[in-house]
Amino acid sequence: MAQNPLSHKEIRIILETADSIIARGGRTQLAKILKGSKEKKLLELGLDKNPGYGFYKDEKIDDITKKINWMIAHDFLDLQKDWKLLLIVFTDKGWLVQSDQYADMLVHEWNEWIKQGKKNPDMSYLKDRNREMILLMLEKIKESGNRGFIPYLQLWKEIDYKKVRAAIRETIKVIEGKEPFDESPLKKRDEKIKKALEGYSWYDIIIM
Repeated sequence: MAQNPLSHKEIRIILETADSIIARGGRTQLAKILKGSKEKKLLELGLDKNPGYGFYKDEKIDDITKKINWMIAHDFLDLQKDWKLLLIVFTDKGWLVQSDQYADMLVHEWNEWIKQGKKNPDMSYLKDRNREMILLMLEKIKESGNRGFIPYLQLWKEIDYKKVRAAIRETIKVIEGKEPFDESPLKKRDEKIKKALEGYSWYDIIIM
């Protein structure tokens, strides 16, 4: 276990890096990505494109592995046995933080599309994603109040499932000012994330 607590930035980076190998890779692979390994298999899998690739480039693999073990010991990540392999998975506490980061990334991508004048993107990439994370993304879009998102929402509404379509319709109404935006769920979630990063147990977080 790492002797010193990890910073909030480190926790977030390790979770973001782990996302691309969840239930498919183990501690060693995660450590190699964070190290910035040039290993052939890692490059063939495109893991050098991971946002956390090389984040710990100046550290030894053993020290990086200790940081991953710290994440496991503090309930952000866990190990799941698959035949003879131990694969990295998110805990509920880890997914609370990472789902928020991922939703932010998706909203940021839409902002970039608006700047680029991108029209008629294929929205099927959002279908069959984690439902909780998708609904969170829509809450963040409501919060933004950005009318530039409406064309993308309309395209998305055409291809997704009934419950998501209903949430998209509600999001459009909020952006158009036809329904009020309730910011309390996002505020409560932000407080939970803050508690998670500060080291609170999952039980203490969920009873908030």
